[in-house]
Amino acid sequence: MSDGFLQEIFFGDPAFLVRVLIVGVCAYVALVIIVRLSGKRTLSSMNAFDFIVNVAVGSILASTIVSRDVSLAEGVLALGILVVLQYAVSWSSVRSERVQKAVKSEPRLLCYDGEFLHDAMLQERITEGEIRQTLRSEGVASLESVHAIVLETNGNLSVLQKSDGMGSLVDVARPRR
Repeated sequence: MSDGFLQEIFFGDPAFLVRVLIVGVCAYVALVIIVRLSGKRTLSSMNAFDFIVNVAVGSILASTIVSRDVSLAEGVLALGILVVLQYAVSWSSVRSERVQKAVKSEPRLLCYDGEFLHDAMLQERITEGEIRQTLRSEGVASLESVHAIVLETNGNLSVLQKSDGMGSLVDVARPRR
């Protein structure tokens, strides 16, 4: 193997490395500015929709930095469009219940008064093992001490112990009896 071959594998084109450096710094600065202008909610993961936007932002940023086919202006424009759309959807969802229902799922009760709600778990594709893992990570020793376990809109499981009361279950979908 020649030295040129190894240099190409490890370092590529030196001019492209300079491009990555310049575009990377500029794209990062642009992202920081865009996020600061659009607010804290932009890069949160409050629900599945927010998570998808975060993944898309990361993908656009990466493509802008390392792709020879994407200019800095194109990448910053794509980031801006995505963040403006995210802002518009979150703004609308706060003001319209119809929009909110379209972009957000509702929290779901998976366990109530120490008993698994198997139909809800099946629909949400959550196993008893996953729930038990959450109990252990929350330091809960027995399912009997649990008042409720809720699958939140962001995919996290919340554990409410019996002493916690019912106040935080007001908006949680319950099984039909």
